[in-house]
Amino acid sequence: MSGDGHTSPKADALAGNRLSSDIDDAFEDCGDDDSTSLELDSAAIRKQLQENYAQDGQEHAETEAGSSVHGQDTSVSTFYLDGSTSGDPNSRPLSSLAHSPGGPYTPDEFNIDFSKISLSEDPAEVAQEDDSLDAKEEPLEHEQTVGDHDPRASLASELTTSGSEDRAGSPIRFATESEEERSISSDDVTSLPREEEKREPPPQHPSDSQPETPGAADSTKHSYSLSQPPPSKTSSSSVPRPKPTRSAGPSALQKVVSRTRPPFLPPKDKREDEKHLQDWETMMALSRVAEEKRRKALQERRAAREARIEQSIPMWQKEIMPDWRVVNKNPSLRKLWWNGIPAKLRADLWQRAVGNPLALSQSNYVTCLARAKRALTSGVFPADTLASMEEDIITTLPALHIFHPDTGPLYQDLKDMLCAWVVSRADEGLGYTHGAAKIAAMFLLNMAPPQAFTTMRNLLERHCIRSFYGGSASNDDVEAYYRIFDTLLADGMPKIYFNFKQHHISPAVYLPEWIIPLFLDHLPFEACARLWDVLLLEGDAFLFRAALAILAVLEPRLFFPERRELLELLRGENKAALEVAKRDGRPLNAGKYEIYGVDEETLWERIEGMDEWWRESTWKRLTQRELPDL
Repeated sequence: MSGDGHTSPKADALAGNRLSSDIDDAFEDCGDDDSTSLELDSAAIRKQLQENYAQDGQEHAETEAGSSVHGQDTSVSTFYLDGSTSGDPNSRPLSSLAHSPGGPYTPDEFNIDFSKISLSEDPAEVAQEDDSLDAKEEPLEHEQTVGDHDPRASLASELTTSGSEDRAGSPIRFATESEEERSISSDDVTSLPREEEKREPPPQHPSDSQPETPGAADSTKHSYSLSQPPPSKTSSSSVPRPKPTRSAGPSALQKVVSRTRPPFLPPKDKREDEKHLQDWETMMALSRVAEEKRRKALQERRAAREARIEQSIPMWQKEIMPDWRVVNKNPSLRKLWWNGIPAKLRADLWQRAVGNPLALSQSNYVTCLARAKRALTSGVFPADTLASMEEDIITTLPALHIFHPDTGPLYQDLKDMLCAWVVSRADEGLGYTHGAAKIAAMFLLNMAPPQAFTTMRNLLERHCIRSFYGGSASNDDVEAYYRIFDTLLADGMPKIYFNFKQHHISPAVYLPEWIIPLFLDHLPFEACARLWDVLLLEGDAFLFRAALAILAVLEPRLFFPERRELLELLRGENKAALEVAKRDGRPLNAGKYEIYGVDEETLWERIEGMDEWWRESTWKRLTQRELPDL
């Protein structure tokens, strides 16, 4: 190079020749005998990686040492790949948080980590190499732990060895207590795993395992890094938190939301809302008082009627008991019968009114019961029939508690009577019908099992009831009775009839549930007993008359806009009525229609009010039209 800074042509030619020779050497095939051959075994690759990494670490340390001497670069664009910046003296590389504070890996540490890499495909070779490396790694783990139990000793040892971290240009900065509390909480400290906990110890071979000293185990538990303070013994997760309790009074939302106006309308003035709410409470109080007065009046009328019945017992014994058919000729005696039969005369008069058209002997019940017990003992009795029978017994007059499977005194008598009845129907190919337990229970409450069995069999042989108990073979007769009831409903209560037609509700939806148990599921027990008194006297016609009277009592509730609500009411499951019954403390295990206010006095008012339009001739004409073979 000349003094003016220009190179000579000769120097340029020499440089061009040297560059071309370097390029040729780079692309020259390694076919010389003296060239170094590549070794691809695992040991050679580990050795080469170890040497390269050691050289890089040494160059990196020298570079950082030089930068610390000449001063740190405070430019904005200076960033390290590990996440730290040279501009912030307090910043610390993220890599220093992951491994020991000794700076880069030493060659020995690198040899341990890279010695686990195997290029062999043989599993036996890999397992043998892992066992040998695990045996070498155990002393290193014991050397990394601090021998002292006190965490302060561990902190002091880290401070002494943190000089190597200063080479990265990030001096140690001790935060104050307030800053530590703001930066990290006790919950976060306990949730952050330490480096020793994050590393799972490699599986040790029994022959290569070494006994671990207690001191080493204890020191491992108390070794903490400088960037991670020791966790507190009492964590916030272990502190019991009080459960939120709800006050007994109205909530904040209930205090704001108006109870006298729907939510889709504009809100009322607060004073107006309070006034209307007070008026509503006054109306509800008056309603409860009126309901209580009505109950007392009904009880008084019932007590007066029962007293009159007791006083009429001599007339019953003198005029009716010798020949019960006289009531069909004498209107005064017939009216006496409609008022109710005395309880102590009911068993005898029921048997006479039903009669014995099947000509059953007194031993018929004993014979059928013996057959049923033999079938139960031998396991021939149908299991599904027995299960249906048990389910029916559980729901039979639950308010009386005398047919309960566990504590009911008449449970076994009822079950025996039903089993005998099923055996008596087996010859006709008929099984058990759900609802028969109610009829059997009503007879058992008034007479002994043999008499109850005979009376029940003869009653169920009446054409209308037999059609509902006859199964699929009598479907045509049942449909005929549905048409008869529809005609009577259209003549007597046309509003209800057209409302049902509008909602596509036929008598098949509700009439079987009334006729099969003879109203015992839906009406109060006293009302059912009085209905049975007249039913056994008048026959099937009174069955439909009582059904029409029930609809007349329910008429104010039957005009719902939706079919679902109407079906819920007919099933006795109207939600609003149930809530009112719960609020008033009325029992819910009695008749389903008691929640609608259907009682004996109200029902009989409707029945007696039907005398204006009910005609026996209409019933006979309809049965002859729909059932000509009757």
